[in-house]
Amino acid sequence: MNEPAASAHVVATGETKPPSFYALALGSVGVVYGDIGTSPIYAFREAVNAGADGGAITHEVVLGVLSMIVWSLIIVVTLKYILILLRADNNGEGGTLSLTALAFRAMGHRTMPIFMLGVIGAAMFYGSSFITPALSVMSAVEGLKVAAPGFEPYVLPVTVIILVGLFSVQSHGTGRVSALFGPITAIWFVVLAIIGGVHIMDHPLVFHALNPLYAVMFMVENGTIAFVTLAAVFLAVTGSEALYADLGHFGRKPIQAAWVFLVLPALLLNYFGQGALVLANPAAIVDPFYRLVPESMLFPLVALATIATAIASQAVITGAYSITQQAIQLGMLPRFDIRHTSAAHYGQIYMPRVNTTLLVGVLLLVFMFRTSGALAHAYVLAVSAASLMAALLGFIVIRRLWKWPLWATALLMIPLIAVDSLFFAAATMKLVEGAWVPVLFGVAIVMIILTWRRGSGILIGKTRRAEVPIDTLVRSLEKKPPHVVPGTAVFLTSDPDFAPTALLHNLKHNKVLHEHNVILTVVTADTPRVSEDERVRITPLSERFSRVSLKYGYMEQPNVPKALAIARKLGWQFDIMSTSFFLSRRALKPSSQSGMPAWQTHLFIYLARSASDATDFFQIPTGRVVEVGTQVTV
Repeated sequence: MNEPAASAHVVATGETKPPSFYALALGSVGVVYGDIGTSPIYAFREAVNAGADGGAITHEVVLGVLSMIVWSLIIVVTLKYILILLRADNNGEGGTLSLTALAFRAMGHRTMPIFMLGVIGAAMFYGSSFITPALSVMSAVEGLKVAAPGFEPYVLPVTVIILVGLFSVQSHGTGRVSALFGPITAIWFVVLAIIGGVHIMDHPLVFHALNPLYAVMFMVENGTIAFVTLAAVFLAVTGSEALYADLGHFGRKPIQAAWVFLVLPALLLNYFGQGALVLANPAAIVDPFYRLVPESMLFPLVALATIATAIASQAVITGAYSITQQAIQLGMLPRFDIRHTSAAHYGQIYMPRVNTTLLVGVLLLVFMFRTSGALAHAYVLAVSAASLMAALLGFIVIRRLWKWPLWATALLMIPLIAVDSLFFAAATMKLVEGAWVPVLFGVAIVMIILTWRRGSGILIGKTRRAEVPIDTLVRSLEKKPPHVVPGTAVFLTSDPDFAPTALLHNLKHNKVLHEHNVILTVVTADTPRVSEDERVRITPLSERFSRVSLKYGYMEQPNVPKALAIARKLGWQFDIMSTSFFLSRRALKPSSQSGMPAWQTHLFIYLARSASDATDFFQIPTGRVVEVGTQVTV
């Protein structure tokens, strides 16, 4: 497993200066742990209330729930993510789609079951991307009610204002403010530890919760209620998927160090503090987090919590951009507009369409649920489903790629899969109470991905039947050459073995052939990034024709002119001013004999029409592009 090199900072001279281990660890606190760090605001409250089921807050309930939270942090986060999945990196990158690519590599080919695991995991991540900003910010602002009950009518408007402001600044990039994420979130964790630690002596027996038997006894003795409580307990580990998704930004060891030495101790101290407070004063369960501080400190704590939740939301929003970019490169989604907001940090991107969709979805959730408690049920299902998909993919990678014996893989992963399955099953019991929201989001995203993949396959098949093998065309043109004009023509195509439609139309209507003709294909590798040495491959076909392949990682955005400039090293004298790029623009029409249902055909046509222009996506100068229109039925 490789430590990523992508986290190096680019300085003005163009040289790279790797940040120190401590800087990476501090940075990971702000980006990786923002979400899980804001869980104490609402997780313990929701879990205890679920365990009490409207009855008295007893010692058994508090200690049972607290024990479940403690061991969830140890099993789900520490064992599964920190110790196991962080080692399953794809050239230094993590996340659901990286794990899916590793599973494909482990199997030696792409299979539909693994593809579906990756798609469902990605879809559930999208679901949590809608819910995280709404739940986190709302739970922080609700502290105003504790400070002054008269503020209750203003909780919703203040939440909306903060969220609109958060999404409005995305287009400016996060470079300037992200440097503050780590220190502010580190302060947040220190505050969590202090305000929780000072209350532990309110009821020192709270440490009994370290004994897992309290969790087991609560589950055995409370039946259905305990099962429902599991869903609320999982709120304590939401955000754990960010550990793996942001692996490429910071590296495994800094993320692990931040968890062991700061994040986990702070979370445990805070949860134990809330538990001791409620054991000593059961009435405090109304809002145990904010009752950890005296009234004079409530407003500063609310302000800090709001900043911390905004940071947590920022990390999820940028994560949604990143996973969308990966999905586009892997052919799961149509091209969307991707804007780089930093010349020095490649990973800082902004996607207007994704940003608008997230904002609309988040505001709808805020107005639908109106309180963080009501929204919490929706959150758990999305994250638990993503966690379960990661565990199943991890089993495949450990068994097939790491070459572990089956018995050892099963011994390690089956208990983790069982725990994730238990949490997921518990979350499904809250479908009526809000968990249907991520299911709806997930189903919609899965249908979009499957429709795009299926429609693209049908379109390629129909287009190929009308195309001519490039070798056949080249031989024909050598025997009977048309009029030759100076310059270079680059024809973009997804299948280099067949003559691009734009080339055929150019010969048919313009009856000319350029002096040099390049059949260009952009290939996406199953690795996050590709080195410059592997970027360009040139294969001569004849005196006037050559085949060029540009390879990019699934986390890279293609830049065709820049890549072709590299070809100079391979002997091609590329000059952008004497080069014309020919692209085919298809006008899609529904067919009565489509291979898809009518609704899916219309959805695919809509997706294709909404795709960003290929010229912009491949960063080709518009003045050098010639588009050839064709009409195709699907």
